[in-house]
Amino acid sequence: MTTIDKGSDTAPDRTDLVTVTIDGIQVSVPPNTLVIRAAEQVGVQIPRFCDHPLLEPVGACRQCLVEVPDAGNGRGFPKPQASCTLPVAEGMVVNTQATSEVADKAQQGIMEFLLINHPLDCPVCDKGGECPLQNQAMTNGRGESRFEGVKRTYPKPINISAQVLLDRERCVLCARCTRFSEEIAGDPFIALVERGALQQVGIYEKEPFESYFSGNTIQICPVGALTSADYRFRSRPFDLVSSPSVAEHDACGSAIRVDHRRGKVMRRLAGNDPEVNEEWITDKDRFAFRYTQVGDRITHPMVREGGELRPASWVEAFTVAARGLREAGGTAVLPGGRVTAEDAYAYSKFARVALQTNDVDFRARPLSAEEADFLASEVVLRSPVSYADLETASCVVLAGLEPEDEAGAIFLRLRKAVRRGLRVLSVAPYASRGLQKMHGELLATRPGDEPAVLASLVEHGEHGIDGTAVILVGERLATVPGALTAARDLANRTGARLAWVPRRAGDRGAVETGCLPNLLPGGRPVADASARIDVATAWGVDGLPEAVGRDVDAMVAALTTGELGGLVIGGVDPDDCADPAATRAAVEAARFVVALDLRETEVTRAADVVFPVAPVTDRAGTFVNWEGRPRPFDEIFREAASLPDLRVLAGIAEELGRPLGFRTVQEVRAEMEQLGPWDGDRAPFTDVEPAEGAEGVRLSTWKQMLDNGSLQDGEQHLRATARAAVARVPLAMAEELGSTVTITGERGSVTLPVEVADLAPDTIWVPANSFGRGVLAELAPPGAAVTVTGGPQ
Repeated sequence: MTTIDKGSDTAPDRTDLVTVTIDGIQVSVPPNTLVIRAAEQVGVQIPRFCDHPLLEPVGACRQCLVEVPDAGNGRGFPKPQASCTLPVAEGMVVNTQATSEVADKAQQGIMEFLLINHPLDCPVCDKGGECPLQNQAMTNGRGESRFEGVKRTYPKPINISAQVLLDRERCVLCARCTRFSEEIAGDPFIALVERGALQQVGIYEKEPFESYFSGNTIQICPVGALTSADYRFRSRPFDLVSSPSVAEHDACGSAIRVDHRRGKVMRRLAGNDPEVNEEWITDKDRFAFRYTQVGDRITHPMVREGGELRPASWVEAFTVAARGLREAGGTAVLPGGRVTAEDAYAYSKFARVALQTNDVDFRARPLSAEEADFLASEVVLRSPVSYADLETASCVVLAGLEPEDEAGAIFLRLRKAVRRGLRVLSVAPYASRGLQKMHGELLATRPGDEPAVLASLVEHGEHGIDGTAVILVGERLATVPGALTAARDLANRTGARLAWVPRRAGDRGAVETGCLPNLLPGGRPVADASARIDVATAWGVDGLPEAVGRDVDAMVAALTTGELGGLVIGGVDPDDCADPAATRAAVEAARFVVALDLRETEVTRAADVVFPVAPVTDRAGTFVNWEGRPRPFDEIFREAASLPDLRVLAGIAEELGRPLGFRTVQEVRAEMEQLGPWDGDRAPFTDVEPAEGAEGVRLSTWKQMLDNGSLQDGEQHLRATARAAVARVPLAMAEELGSTVTITGERGSVTLPVEVADLAPDTIWVPANSFGRGVLAELAPPGAAVTVTGGPQ
């Protein structure tokens, strides 16, 4: 497993520090440090509402007033000052509420004003028990109120979006929500409107608050003004148990906090990890957790008998699975990309030891042999880029990657870096909303032309790509012949650092642990005899299969023809595969199918043995994020009805007479650490020449963050915030089509509303999984030629 170099904690030069005195204590801090931060260093917590360390100072609430007397050096002020906007100065003297009656009186006065119209409904407020206003009213406010009038009220709640609700009378006008939306997310659809006593948070009535990050405004709201439709009136903070965890919806590795009660998750919040997601997460990471609570959850093993699946014990299921795989005549292993690193390692070892095959591939999606070489030589066990590097890079090139949809934490970090001067270039068919919010530059590219555009970045040189640049490659680039070769060449010729950003949380860990037909754990090439001997020795077996295995597409074909008879498949949706119809046919044609899944699917209904696997809340594990940074997490619940994939595979292997040597996550981690990385030659990378793109109109597509994905099931409020499924077309094409368009590909046709975009010529874009069964199942592969006609008006 790889780790990220955190760098050295070098202390700043003492000559660059500014010395101030706070409550009689001298402290030296860097120039431009705000007084409120300097006070924290001497252990004084000044009350505040509008202040947030990741937002620009605004001085809106005035609760952080302090006294700054004249110390004879001209650094004083006649009136109390807002410490959240006041930078320190050499020799400055600051007295906070802890030592100054002036500061204490000022803070009590501000608190009294805030409470004039604020409702005293703490027992029913969702923020009650964890409310900064509640806490600071007790510590820094008056014991009794002098206000005897009628408090201001508003109709409530106001739907800012389907997920975010606003109780206006609770708002203290701190502007945290509006500042986050504009500064961090780039979605300025909410703003403070009106003036004076009527000032309130408002939205544009014709443009709702459409943001993938709206839930962060709820978390940073210092009162109960913003709440979520999902959690509103569901629980109280003091009823909840909080457990740290890691988000499972993308490859960012965002830290989250899971709040649960009596064995059920009630809500999820952003964790605080400055090196990864800071204090922000996407709405998908925050709200999409009820997929584990829906009615089709598998709660016991099942075996097929007389054509029907029936409940079985774990021991019987292990026995039947082993017998069926032994008699099947060659088995394909498809783990999918949602597994933890420990489970991926178990699949890798299970294929090689228990089944004696290298036919294992986690990439249940469009792929290529070029990508397998690229992952084995350029990605595995390499960590050339981190989140911090994105902030210091001079330029970031996005190739086959739409960060706002596919990697939310990367998108927010890029937006932060853009404010400091970062240039973002996107090799894409059109300037997406996310690219516009990053003020990026579009290199308009038709699907299939990416290799030529990437090559041109070297040849022309006007974009300034050098050793301080970063190239972020998305998994979609694998579908374009020669594109990954071009990306590698661009990095080699310019000195830019290259990083691969997959979509799913388990993808990078699956690469590291050898869930590829050409790769063993730790980056060891299957084709290297010494690498096979190294792994076989560590595993205590006589030898490993020598031939490089089949990839997913080849395994699907072999199952269909009968060349392979067995299939071990974990959490794979056929509609995600390159050819959904062929994948379904392969599952039906397989002589024996063992399915490991959380919920009932068409695959489990066709399987001969079904094992219920534990969700992330019920297991410990590690996700390896796009940086190569391990993100371990512990189990939150202990549920006997399901097991981790690794325990299921270990049980089958023992029945096959080829035990894996582990049963627990801790044992797998110890074995992975003992095996370690490969110190021999890397797997070879074979250059691939670009191919001619399809004639006519080419199809471009990717998945939006919120779509029809099964991990969003059970959360109707989140689904309601998803962006509409539209077909984006160039202006010239739109003038001929009208308001709707019918797109016809080799697998079917679909009719969608038209939205005009500055698209590359002869290109049409549609969301991959926002209608029906998705583009791959109902339309055509990405980059294919499609027919476009005007739909019904």
